[in-house]
Amino acid sequence: MTSPADPPTAAGSSGQGLKLLAVTACPTGIAHTYMAAEKLSQAAESLGHRMKVETQGSIGAENVLTDNDVSDADGIIIAADKDVDRSRFVGKRVLVVGVAEGVHNPERLIEQVQSAPVYRGEGSAAAGAGASGKAGAKERSTTYKALMNGVSYMIPFVVVGGLLIAVSLAIGGTPQADGGLVIPDGSFWKHVNDIGVIGFTLMIPILSGYIAYAIGDRPALVPGMIGGWIANTGALYDSKSGAGFIGAIVTGFLAGYLVLAIKKVKVPKFVQPIMPIIVIPIVATTALGLFFIYVIGKPISWVFENLTGWLGGLTGTSAALLGIILGLMIAFDMGGPVNKTAFLFGAGLVSKNPEIMGMCAAAIPVPPLGQGLATLIRRKLFTEQERETGLAALFMGFFGITEGAIPFAAARPARVIPANMLGGAVAGAIAGLAAVKDSVPHGGPIVAVLGAVGGVPMFFVAVVIGSVVTGVATVAFMVLGKGRAGAKADAAAAEAPEAGAPAPEPVLAGVGVGTGAGSAPERVGAAPARTSTATAATATATVAEPAEDEVLSGHLSAQTVSEQLDADNKDAAIREMAAMLATTGKVADVDGLVRAAFAREDQGTTGLGEEIAIPHAKTDAVTAPVVGFARSAEGIEWGSLDGTKAKLIFMISVPQEAAGDEHLRILALLSRKLMDTGFRERLTAAEGKPEILRVLGEIK
Repeated sequence: MTSPADPPTAAGSSGQGLKLLAVTACPTGIAHTYMAAEKLSQAAESLGHRMKVETQGSIGAENVLTDNDVSDADGIIIAADKDVDRSRFVGKRVLVVGVAEGVHNPERLIEQVQSAPVYRGEGSAAAGAGASGKAGAKERSTTYKALMNGVSYMIPFVVVGGLLIAVSLAIGGTPQADGGLVIPDGSFWKHVNDIGVIGFTLMIPILSGYIAYAIGDRPALVPGMIGGWIANTGALYDSKSGAGFIGAIVTGFLAGYLVLAIKKVKVPKFVQPIMPIIVIPIVATTALGLFFIYVIGKPISWVFENLTGWLGGLTGTSAALLGIILGLMIAFDMGGPVNKTAFLFGAGLVSKNPEIMGMCAAAIPVPPLGQGLATLIRRKLFTEQERETGLAALFMGFFGITEGAIPFAAARPARVIPANMLGGAVAGAIAGLAAVKDSVPHGGPIVAVLGAVGGVPMFFVAVVIGSVVTGVATVAFMVLGKGRAGAKADAAAAEAPEAGAPAPEPVLAGVGVGTGAGSAPERVGAAPARTSTATAATATATVAEPAEDEVLSGHLSAQTVSEQLDADNKDAAIREMAAMLATTGKVADVDGLVRAAFAREDQGTTGLGEEIAIPHAKTDAVTAPVVGFARSAEGIEWGSLDGTKAKLIFMISVPQEAAGDEHLRILALLSRKLMDTGFRERLTAAEGKPEILRVLGEIK
């Protein structure tokens, strides 16, 4: 009799091969999720093993592994670039790798899982074992994923809170004689403003909590969130300012790893059931909270007080130098103690020396405006969620809400914070040299529009130049830091260093991924087919052409298949296929469709490898979903991950309102089928459109 904690040993000795399980998941849950699932299934079958694969895609988990499946399994492969719950696999051999490894090396994974460590629960040696076995790479990936997890959950709070505050000020604010803007108490817009403030208040605990959650699972969520709240509440440790998002990152990682450490403590069996819901949260929360208040908080309070005193001694120095210092401080932590020190210093002297507040007012909007500008300068370096956040940051920057840049700084602190500080220093210096005055304790273009600024032209010069410096510096640091490919991977939802393979699909934290928002881009498309009455009439009985509704739900038609493209480059191919789709009458604006497809390519190549490319667009330039397919005998350079030229090209176009489950269902079907080498060979060899349609009709 074997212990339930030990992996079964007899399953592979019956002559029927091993019984294996797998879970595949990529940040956007589309292309690579299903490509990896299909590759693993094919590899297992060819090696004589049985395998069931659970896919965690955008349309939800499919082919879910049951308790019986897990009980009988000889090993589990997790090929994922996002967190996958492993608690159901305790006592089994578990191999954890990036999703790209599942696509490119499925046979090797099946071999490695047979000797993988037994998973003993969170914090065990097997908990994060990857294919590469490189501890350094694994640790880097865990840290990165945890940070991205926190950022992705925080972004909606930043956007909602910041925009509600900005809108309430713009619509409900009443200009004062001194140029300030006040929302009357008890008014409708005051309540909207209060809701926005709540969003801003919650964003720091959310960041901390979900960093901790990604490391220590659910028991770490409470200490992470409470720790983040403490970090952001300076009054708890005698500071006039909280530690802001930097403090939240610190408490998030401390909470996560503290929970992991507590989980390793051996306790009596009767205590084990209450450990995750009572003991661990209480112990971790109390320990972390007290540690922050008595150990970390005191230095923060000391820094705040001494910075204030130091700034007071600089009032006689040159205006440019003081402007540089204030700009650096404003842009450093965006609401933290350094930022608050500079702001309160300027606000305290607003009636005596408005030039100092003028320097602060010019630097305050630079981080959000600069980061928003960066997403417009080089869109391909950012995920869809980040680009949407960038637009919101531009709006928040106009209203002097520095926190609009926090999602970018939290995701890439080593690049974004220095870029913010450069721009803030430039804006502060220009404002100081020009003796710009601000008569209210607030910043951003809104104070100039409302008449609170003296020297308006130079104020805007300072803001614009500072924002441009930040935007350009951000892009430069991203490109120089990792190179173009590394910058794209950095903008992706997660890394896959264990796989040692191409970067995963881009997402969005907080796309987005989100990430959160349903707008994260996919890297796969749908296939097309082409039928016509005339062609059908001449088709032979042995090459029966399927009806249009039998090919990808009817989104493929005879008009959207091309046996050979004339184009010899990617841009020309997209234009040619867009023109072909327009013949269906479903394209209202061909140029708009082309622009949308180009914009998608800017986010990252849609060349998936295996000589496949799937350009696609969600745009109202089309009136109904339509899919096209074309071949290129010579192949077209598409920037594919494996370096192959695209010879089988699919193009999907759907209206924004139709970009839902049906779109994702087709993408999933196509992704799986394209991993079948025989299918690709048949599609390449098919002669004539009826035969091409017959092959495409295999996609079910």
